[in-house]
Amino acid sequence: MDKTDCTKKVWFITGSQHLYGEKTLKQVAANAQTIVKHLNACGVICLEIEWQPTVKTADEVTAVLQAANADNNCIGVIAWMHTFSPAKMWINGLKRLQKPLLHLHTQFNQEIPWKNIDMDFMNLNQSAHGDREFGFICTRLDITRKVVTGYWQDFDVQYEIDVWIRAALAWNDSQTMKIARIGDNMREVAVTEGNKVSAQIKFGYSVNGYGVSELVKYVDAVSDAEVEALVKCYADLYTIPDRSELAMKSIKDSARQEIGMRNFLKDGSFAGFTTTFEDLAGLYQLPGLASQRLMAEGYGFGAEGDWKTAALLRTMKVMAQGLPGGTSFMEDYTYHLESGRERVLGAHMLEVCPTIAAKKPTLEVHPLGIGGKAAPARLVFNSPAGPALNASLIELGDGFRLIVNEVEAVDPDQALPKLPAARAVWIPKPDFHTATRHWIEAGGAHHSVYTQALKTEHLADYADIADIEIVVIAD
Repeated sequence: MDKTDCTKKVWFITGSQHLYGEKTLKQVAANAQTIVKHLNACGVICLEIEWQPTVKTADEVTAVLQAANADNNCIGVIAWMHTFSPAKMWINGLKRLQKPLLHLHTQFNQEIPWKNIDMDFMNLNQSAHGDREFGFICTRLDITRKVVTGYWQDFDVQYEIDVWIRAALAWNDSQTMKIARIGDNMREVAVTEGNKVSAQIKFGYSVNGYGVSELVKYVDAVSDAEVEALVKCYADLYTIPDRSELAMKSIKDSARQEIGMRNFLKDGSFAGFTTTFEDLAGLYQLPGLASQRLMAEGYGFGAEGDWKTAALLRTMKVMAQGLPGGTSFMEDYTYHLESGRERVLGAHMLEVCPTIAAKKPTLEVHPLGIGGKAAPARLVFNSPAGPALNASLIELGDGFRLIVNEVEAVDPDQALPKLPAARAVWIPKPDFHTATRHWIEAGGAHHSVYTQALKTEHLADYADIADIEIVVIAD
C-alpha cells in the first residue's frame, strides 16, 4: 500500500494534564511528535499516522474524539499516556468514540538513566502507570480496543500497530461497502443465505439484489473494439493454448462480460458482487474469467449468491493491500485421504483469484457441465506452497461468527492435466481430522476466503473491532 495514494489516516492522541507545567507539556508534545515521525518512516506501517495536540482536560479529550468521529479520513485512534492522565477526564469522550481504538503502552525512553534519574525524569516518563489508569477506564467502560506494549522503535510493536491499522482500514471500508447480488441464491442452499439487515447493522455494508438483465444491458453495450483490446491484454498476460475459432469466441465473450461487469460495478459504486449459475438469462456463459480478474482488482466475490463471503473477501483484500501473497474466493472441493498424508484440494468451478497463482496462468476454455450455457473461459493455475489460512463468515441467527483455519499449502503430488480449474492444495492445522471436525462443528461454510497475505492476528483484530465471535483452528 502506498501511503501517498491514500487519504485515510490514524490519529495519535497523547494524554497528560496541566499538573506538570508548561515545560513538561512542551516536552510531552515534542516526544509524541518524534514517535509519530519515526512510526511513519519505519517502513512497517501501511498508513500515515497523524499527530494531534496533547489532551489535558476532559473538554479537550471530548473535542478531539468527537472530531475523530466526524473526520471521514480518520479510520481510528491511537492513544498513549506519556504522563499520568486522570482517567475520569476520558469518560465523556470515550463513551462517544465511534472509531477503532488502539492503546499504545510504551514510553519515550528505552532505558532508565540509572546514574542521572531524578524526579523530573520520573514525572515526565510516567507511561508505566499512566497507561494503567487509561486501561482501567477503558475496561470499566467496556471499550473494545487493542493494547500494544513495548518500545515504539521495536519491530514487533510496529508490526502489531500495522496489523491493527489494516483491520481498522477494512472496517472503515465496510461502512460504505455495497455488494451487488446478481441473481439470487443457489436454490435450497442454507449457508449462503442470511439476514442482510443484521449484516448491515453489524458491519455497515449493504447487500441488494439485481436482476441479471441489468447486467446484460452493460454487457451488450460493450463495443467490439473494447473487446479486441482486452483480448490483446489477455494474450500478453496469460498463455492461451487453444486459439481455435470456437475457443477465441468464448474468450471474446468473456472479455465482453468483464468490461460490462466492471462498468456495472463502477456505476453502482459496488465493492463486491455475487453470481449464480442458476440465473444466467441473457449471458452466454457463467462469468468465470471476469470474476477472477475483478477479484484481482480488489472486488469481493461470492459464488451462488454467497454475499457474506463476497463481503469478507473484499474486507480481506483491503487488509492485505501491499502485502506479499494473494487472497481469493475458495472452496474445499475434495480430499486426499491417504493415512498420514491427508490433504485438501481447494478450487471452484471457475472463480479463483489469480493473485494466488504460482506461475503465469493459462487461459483455457472447457465445458462447465452445469448451468446449461456455453463453455466458459477461465484461468488455470496452481497456488504456491507456504503458510496460508482459510476464513469463513457465518450467521447464526443471533450473531455472526468468523472461523479461521491456519493451513500449510503444498504442491500437488502430481500434475493435474485434466482438471481445468485453478486450485490450491493444503494441509489443515493442527491436522486434517481435528481441523475438519472443528470447522464443521463451528458451522464453517463450504465457501471461504483463502489467503497467503494475511495472518490470523489480522482477522482477530477485525473481529474485535466488529465485536463478533472468532473461532481459530490452529496448532
